[in-house]
Amino acid sequence: MGHLEAFNQVYPDAKYQGCTVHVYRNVFTGVPRKKSREVAAMLKAIYAQENQQVALEKAKSVVQKLKEMRLKKAVKKAEASIAETATYMDFPSQQGLKIRSNNAFERWNREIRRRTRVVGAFLDGESALMLVFARLRYMEDRQWGCKRYLNRKHLEAQKLDALFDKQTVS
Repeated sequence: MGHLEAFNQVYPDAKYQGCTVHVYRNVFTGVPRKKSREVAAMLKAIYAQENQQVALEKAKSVVQKLKEMRLKKAVKKAEASIAETATYMDFPSQQGLKIRSNNAFERWNREIRRRTRVVGAFLDGESALMLVFARLRYMEDRQWGCKRYLNRKHLEAQKLDALFDKQTVS
């Protein structure tokens, strides 16, 4: 939650995409093994929809089915997190597959955790920050900083389409 709160303070108008894999894992903690295949199929059906509005309607029906199956824990976790995992549907389909999960962000966190665990205890918070930022700078300068994760031309085309739609309506 610390990342999300900080992100909302710095970028208040940005959209947040939760990781679908983590939602699956959280929901399955409240599902018995016998019913896990059925629940998995229901969850996959949510993300197979063509747009966000239809996906959220499907999510409501899935939550209702989970209630009928008397899976209170799964219902609670699904209601709390499914809406934030459909944000990627607002973007072009070429981009959506890349931002559907937060694997790239988790990879950075795993690398930082690996480096800070070696040190163990830091003298103060500033020395910990220096190590973290030095590692981030190193990773940015190496292979990760050279890779282009998202292609902006799809986003620019979507922005132009939206602008054109507004002009034709008015």
